[in-house]
Amino acid sequence: MIENNDKGVNKSVINWYPGHMAKTKRLIKENLNLIDIVYEIIDSRIPISSRVIDLDETIKNKPRILIFTKYDLCDKEETDKIIKYYESLGNYVLKYDLSKSNNFDELFNLTKQILQNKQNKLKERGLENNTIRALVVGIPNVGKSTLINQISKRKVAKVGNMPGITKNLNWIKVNKDILLLDTPGILWPKLSQETVAYNLASTTAIKEEILPKENVAIYILQFLNTYYPNILKDYYKIESIQDIESALLKIGKNKGYLTKGGEVDLDKLVDSILNDIKKGNIKSITFDRSPKDDQK
Repeated sequence: MIENNDKGVNKSVINWYPGHMAKTKRLIKENLNLIDIVYEIIDSRIPISSRVIDLDETIKNKPRILIFTKYDLCDKEETDKIIKYYESLGNYVLKYDLSKSNNFDELFNLTKQILQNKQNKLKERGLENNTIRALVVGIPNVGKSTLINQISKRKVAKVGNMPGITKNLNWIKVNKDILLLDTPGILWPKLSQETVAYNLASTTAIKEEILPKENVAIYILQFLNTYYPNILKDYYKIESIQDIESALLKIGKNKGYLTKGGEVDLDKLVDSILNDIKKGNIKSITFDRSPKDDQK
């Protein structure tokens, strides 16, 4: 049942880079002269793994705001460490719980503050332009469409729990001051880091067929065993994982995922574990750790 993780990652390096992602990056570069600011959307559960690693090359020196979505699902203590690290590097960071309605005055005011000098220079040259154009960019399934719909207070972007819902670049008028350029989720050509690949798979940022589902489910359980044993105990009713095969069988029995013959239905169990993360049944979990912690 269990495939070699390294083989799974190597396979993804070869096969993972849909053509629309390369097209999206090209179109962003072609429209870059129209962009005033970039809203980089980040999944709070994977605040390092969900950053587009070659985004700097794509957006050049455009100012940006890091917008953390799904903040209600993360381990706030761990994610806040990473937010503080990003802020120490000079980044602007805002965080949102998209499961409820939000007031985006802070985002609008920060955007205008960042662009004030540029607007003043345009005004001095008689080129005053009150419309701010913001590029919305991030990896698949990070919450871009939900964020845009909330900002614009109407349904203008498709929302789904699968990567690849948005396919084209779309200009969306938010109010009299701001236009958003919505983009499809983008990644980088090679998922060469094992941890990053499995973090992305665990949060459905890449399609399920890219890595073996059972390996992703095992990765999630082992991660919980290492960092969140209380969740493992409370949600899956096991104290710890010594042997993964035995743990899967025990969880399957605890959850009642049994065949007519009384055997554990491993396919159903694997899908259930993946859905627990996808649907937010398991909360207060962050898959990345602060770079400062790694240096200790």
